[in-house]
Amino acid sequence: MGCGSYSADDWSKLRKSRSLDKSSTNEIFKARSINPKYDPKFIQMREAHDSEEHPESTPIAIGVDVTGSMGYLSTQIIKESLNELMQELYSKGFVKDPQLLFAAIGDVDDVAPLQVTQFESDIRIAEQLMDLWIENRGGDLPEDYELLWYFLAKHTDIDSFKLRGQKGFCFTIGDAPCHDTLTNISIQKIFDDKVTRPFTSKQLYELVSRKYEAFHIIITRSGELFDYIMPGRVIEIAKDEVRYLPQIIMTAIQLTQGKNKEEVLSQWGYVARKVVEKAIVNLVIPQQDSIDF
Repeated sequence: MGCGSYSADDWSKLRKSRSLDKSSTNEIFKARSINPKYDPKFIQMREAHDSEEHPESTPIAIGVDVTGSMGYLSTQIIKESLNELMQELYSKGFVKDPQLLFAAIGDVDDVAPLQVTQFESDIRIAEQLMDLWIENRGGDLPEDYELLWYFLAKHTDIDSFKLRGQKGFCFTIGDAPCHDTLTNISIQKIFDDKVTRPFTSKQLYELVSRKYEAFHIIITRSGELFDYIMPGRVIEIAKDEVRYLPQIIMTAIQLTQGKNKEEVLSQWGYVARKVVEKAIVNLVIPQQDSIDF
């Protein structure tokens, strides 16, 4: 997947046709059950491949908690953050040929614990995001962000890593802690994969980290809840700072690419810079290992 290119005109047309400015979460996300084409048990592989149009594809996966306390976040992303993120990605050009995948993340006991779109480069990013079911089940309990880590590790085929040794990017976003373990029973139920043992969340983070730079953005809570799983990759923000998700995501990507911190922060206006600088204070970006292909 990943054909075409994202444009402001396409976004404006979609925004107008769906009346996004005036719509509630339930009006934007009309699905009332999981669509089989986004159900991981029916997905063998999601692909982010190079093409003549996009010769150096960069996969970026964004997973959003869609449980009861987090319904507002999906609305914020579709109304504001997605368009801003895509415009910045294309205008600044620091990511070559971006291809975005979105995931709706819940709990292993939900009807739809995980939903996953295709990797796309054009307006289909937004169209597929709006196809997802915002289940809104549960409350302020541990969720299963590690489901996306498992999926990306086991069920994605990305040329950036396979051909060039360059990792993709993964951002999970939510306000709850993560469960410690993903059982083999849950893996079979959700992914239809037969495995013989459970995995800890830390093991799954280490697994996805082989081909993705993975971060977690935690809202309103202390990042210590994730520090033992993914030390140095936890970003903390307040609920009223979610509007700055595009700047935060792009800053983390650029720092991972080896860009100078001061130079990266200088891109943002005064308020955005203050939010981003505070959010990334605990990030640790190790020196990238060279991979010989």
